[in-house]
Amino acid sequence: MPDLPSPVLVALAAALGGGLFGAVSQATGFCAMGAVSDLVLFGDRRRLRAWLLAAAVALFGAQALQGAGLIDLGPSAYLATPTLPLAGALLGGLTFGIGMTLAGGCGAKSLVRLGGGNLKALLVLLVVGISAMATLKGVLAPLRQGFERLTALPLSPLGLSRPSLPALLEGAGLPPAAAVAVAVAGLGGGLAWWCLKDEGFRRSPADLGGGVAIGLLVPAGWATTGILGADPFEPAALASFSFVAPIGAALVYLMTATGASLSFAVASVGGVVAGAFAVARWQGRFQLETFTDRDDFLRHLAGAALMGVGGVLAMGCTIGQGVTGLSTLALASPLALAGLILGAMIGLRRLETGSTAAALGSLLCRR
Repeated sequence: MPDLPSPVLVALAAALGGGLFGAVSQATGFCAMGAVSDLVLFGDRRRLRAWLLAAAVALFGAQALQGAGLIDLGPSAYLATPTLPLAGALLGGLTFGIGMTLAGGCGAKSLVRLGGGNLKALLVLLVVGISAMATLKGVLAPLRQGFERLTALPLSPLGLSRPSLPALLEGAGLPPAAAVAVAVAGLGGGLAWWCLKDEGFRRSPADLGGGVAIGLLVPAGWATTGILGADPFEPAALASFSFVAPIGAALVYLMTATGASLSFAVASVGGVVAGAFAVARWQGRFQLETFTDRDDFLRHLAGAALMGVGGVLAMGCTIGQGVTGLSTLALASPLALAGLILGAMIGLRRLETGSTAAALGSLLCRR
């Protein structure tokens, strides 16, 4: 059997990883929006702990790969920038968080829902992809670029060599190795401790297992593009799982595949739908579902547009920044994650109260 070329290996591994992501999410109920919804509406933190445990596991795995010299996270989109996009991370996260509550789930969850037969998710994914590509490369790109020029902070005046937490600690006087160790122990260890200290969470196999499994898939993605994709003639762009721009890339590939290679991003998107579909059928939960009324349609449409724009501004989604970005120790990732959670809380309260002002007041006045 002839050796497969590197791009084919990357695509196959991405499809397999995406399939596992979709299967685990469908089987365990892993969902970022559901995590915030459970917290806000019921005071239940188990799915939030699953999400943050996934981030901690991903961080440990990615940093272990880099520490072993197997990959270099420097060229990733989160670190390969001469600026610190703090405003974009916060505003984009807020926008995305509000959008995902209106649309019934983030990009990853929409792929899983589509695999389970939810036709609302099909509209959401189409609009997310179109609005993301319009913001990234299309008619909205000049506005995005102008916003980034006005708000992004250059690294040199801040004394940073790269936009990462270890670089910030190095500026405070720590040696490079110690800076990485402190960052990993502080952020990753802190997240893992907060998640695992709760007995109810530890006794929930679905939440605990889902968090660990999703977290492990992120370093697997880095290894796929950083090791399998390290072809001197056709190198793969260093990436792992994210679900905003990749959804747009998948739509472009479906329309213009002739002569194009199947990238990690595109293959992983298809894999998530396939994995979710397989588990939904196996569990007997596959069921076609569509909009209940006009308002339901318009709410999903608006939410999807906000997710596409916000995800590009934030450079990622609940998985792209909330898990994959955090695994690189990028400085913007915690801020984007905070924006995502706050935006989702505002969106949920708005759905309850019918007013954005009332939603903000409700959150500010909570004891």
